Amino acid sequence: MEHENKVGRKRFNSQMLLAPAALVILYVFFSIFGRNFWSVYTAKTILEASYCIGFMAFGVTFVIITGGIDLSIGTVMICSAMVGGVAYTRWGWPLGWALTIIPLVGLVFGVGNGLMVAKLKLPPFIATLGTMLVSQGFGAIVSNVQSQNFPTVGTENGWFKTMFYRYNQFPIGAAYLLAAFLIAMFVLNKTRFGRYTYAIGSNEEAVRLSGVSVDRWKILIYALCGLFAGAAGIFFASTYTTILPGTGNGQELNAIAGVVIGGTSMSGGIGTMTGTLIGAFLMSVLKTGLMSMGLQGHFQTFFIGFVVILAVLLDIYRSRKSKK
Repeated sequence: MEHENKVGRKRFNSQMLLAPAALVILYVFFSIFGRNFWSVYTAKTILEASYCIGFMAFGVTFVIITGGIDLSIGTVMICSAMVGGVAYTRWGWPLGWALTIIPLVGLVFGVGNGLMVAKLKLPPFIATLGTMLVSQGFGAIVSNVQSQNFPTVGTENGWFKTMFYRYNQFPIGAAYLLAAFLIAMFVLNKTRFGRYTYAIGSNEEAVRLSGVSVDRWKILIYALCGLFAGAAGIFFASTYTTILPGTGNGQELNAIAGVVIGGTSMSGGIGTMTGTLIGAFLMSVLKTGLMSMGLQGHFQTFFIGFVVILAVLLDIYRSRKSKK
């Protein structure tokens, strides 16, 4: 298993310059053709747009390395934020407790995904597609199909914005994103959890025959993915303040595309958190750059969908090349 992990990392290293090069090219392109793209304000906007994408991407990287997928992270993020908003505005919870429940909701959905994939043997695509719909509906039910509002600067509990979004014009969320990246990278590279993640993606049957409880580790991996999606809900709430029920569809594609562009193979066994971080920034640059060119929302959706297709084609190309 250790040999397979090293082979997977070696294959990734041969491709590791691709994502940074794409990021630089994209940044230069929008600097030339976008309006006021080359500015400190735009750089902060890109950072702030990467909070939610980054947190979701870190979690789903573990899942994709195992050869699975989680399509529910976008709606789970919104559902978690909705539940936290209801706890704060309707149930009368202190804001601190309401924020605590947000990642816990994501964790519950992640455990559910893991149980369906590991114990019920549902294909990850089907299991997480079902969870996508369940979490979207659950958020609407809990909120009674009403938008939820979080505190803004200058109001009671206004510290929420300054603690998680922006402090004196400094994008404070970037510090949390960096911390999450370092933790995820440590877990993936330096712990048994990470070693089994790579091993399951490389050869699940060999891992099972070696006496490892694959089902237990899969549940933990999907649970971690849900926890990261829930944590992303905190930063979504701090960024946008108002959370609309029934939303979240499509948010997962930004994260998944960033992971694949960053070098993680959808066939499993290959990937790094560094590549995921670069891929998340690339998706943030793309979204911000398209807005700087004055393109409306439907054009942005079109181009982001196009990038998702390119990311999958790139993964197929990398897989075929590595086999040769």
